[in-house]
Amino acid sequence: MGLAQYAVIVSGEEWGVLHDGKVNGGYATKEAAFESAAAAAALAIRMGHEVHVSVPGREEGEAALTKHAS
Repeated sequence: MGLAQYAVIVSGEEWGVLHDGKVNGGYATKEAAFESAAAAAALAIRMGHEVHVSVPGREEGEAALTKHAS
């Protein structure tokens, strides 16, 4: 089997999940995007793929789960 990679990224004013060169976006929080990536990763694991999931750390002035400080 292959490698399935999921990366939580900023997508405009929201969050998205990058996978196979496409962004699935529209998540209000980093946590929501991660949950989507984790669900997709679980399916990939069941299919026998190696899985990598990445989520960026918080930048200075950024709220814990959203792009904007509260």
